[in-house]
Amino acid sequence: MPIYTKKGDKGRTSLGSGVKAWKDSARVEAYGTVDELNATLGVVSSEFLNSREGYARYLNEIVSQIQDDLFCIGSYLSNPANANLLDLLPQRTLVFEQYIDEMTEKMPELANFILPGGGKGGAQLQLARTVSRRAERRLVTLSKKAKINEGVLQYVNRLSDLLFTMSRYSNHNEHVSETIWKRR
Repeated sequence: MPIYTKKGDKGRTSLGSGVKAWKDSARVEAYGTVDELNATLGVVSSEFLNSREGYARYLNEIVSQIQDDLFCIGSYLSNPANANLLDLLPQRTLVFEQYIDEMTEKMPELANFILPGGGKGGAQLQLARTVSRRAERRLVTLSKKAKINEGVLQYVNRLSDLLFTMSRYSNHNEHVSETIWKRR
């Protein structure tokens, strides 16, 4: 069976609920951006996947769980009847805070703005952070038009903080200096 159906050739798609929607609707934009974030994290994962370094395996385990969570969020956004998939989000958000605190304790205090970059893994995590922020903006837009689970917004907001911290942690463990932003 081919992957193409030709049903979306005129700019509409079927949501998980069976409802037809324009491909640029707030709902499709939201779950599409969550999907993009998940794909971006797949690139991050490929960087850490075969590493023998403990920190890289640790970060990859976190990324793997995030990808699973994002799949659940995307499924819910496509079909709100799948709200049961979100049951663990409040707990996962608290776990994110623990990860952030644990990693932050192991790094120098951040006293300045830093430029995204560093090692390959750190730079990819910064890119994922920006996609996460865009997903959050798309979710806010959707929330103005339709009721969405507030745990989703909390999760994605905390996720961008976690990705920022993971980027710094990756660079720290790779002994890559952070570039402090200086106004020119």
